[in-house]
Amino acid sequence: MAFEYDISIDLFPEDPVALSPRAGREFASAVKEGRADARAEAEMAVKRLVSFVINGGRREDAVSDNLLLLDYLREVAGLTGTKRGCDGGECGACTVLVGDEPRLACLTLAASCEGRKIETIEALATHGRMSLLQRAFHEKLGAQCGYCTPGMIMAAEALLRRQGSPTEADIREALSGNICRCTGYVKIIESVQAAARGG
Repeated sequence: MAFEYDISIDLFPEDPVALSPRAGREFASAVKEGRADARAEAEMAVKRLVSFVINGGRREDAVSDNLLLLDYLREVAGLTGTKRGCDGGECGACTVLVGDEPRLACLTLAASCEGRKIETIEALATHGRMSLLQRAFHEKLGAQCGYCTPGMIMAAEALLRRQGSPTEADIREALSGNICRCTGYVKIIESVQAAARGG
């Protein structure tokens, strides 16, 4: 997909900003109206063409520099398995894997993941069948309301890829950034242990 920039003039000579045609018109309008926040509005409208490999498929989209990975995944890519929780990096509900490492999507700018491999909870099931870890969470009752479950599973998935036979302490540490208000964590830890044993 091609994305056009209107770069016929440098709006800010000390820090040129390339604007889309629509953003350029909005900026010109803001300047004419004498709005002091014209530069901030212009910078928020800046977009860049980025490409990712998301759940095994290549995507290329124009994203604004301030677009969070969480918003990109949910609103642009349509992957709603990644949950919006605290919006402050405290609950872990939005955990995804970026290059096989757990990352909080609510604190990560989408543009910073340029060229990287991103995996969401949707990547784990194959041909409609849950992964071993997802089945373990289901069978061992590791999910209650289910809201935190995608983030818990992605954090656990990263651990199991790094370390096939983690100890309970390893599991607790790997999941320490994920909050569950329902289960008390016992069933979650048992689920990860069951997956590590192969079911």
